Amino acid sequence: MRLWLYPIMAIAALLAVTSSHAQTYDPRYPVCMHVYAGRGGLNWYDCSFTSMPQCRATASGRSATCDLNPYYQFNAPSQRSRHKRSG
Repeated sequence: MRLWLYPIMAIAALLAVTSSHAQTYDPRYPVCMHVYAGRGGLNWYDCSFTSMPQCRATASGRSATCDLNPYYQFNAPSQRSRHKRSG
């Protein structure tokens, strides 16, 4: 039984140590810019834009595209108070 214990513990340790990826999209902003760094380069998303024209102006002259943020809640309900005042 001990013969199987060591490989299982080694695999469990490797799975626990592997790095995790952070969330790519920031849900606070409606527009993201996808920046391309070329072959084998690091591509990334910059989700800090409030409008498509703002993102396009920043992406102008760069190897980048602008997309709508799939995690932004466009039709989110307003944050109104649930308590009504009695008058």
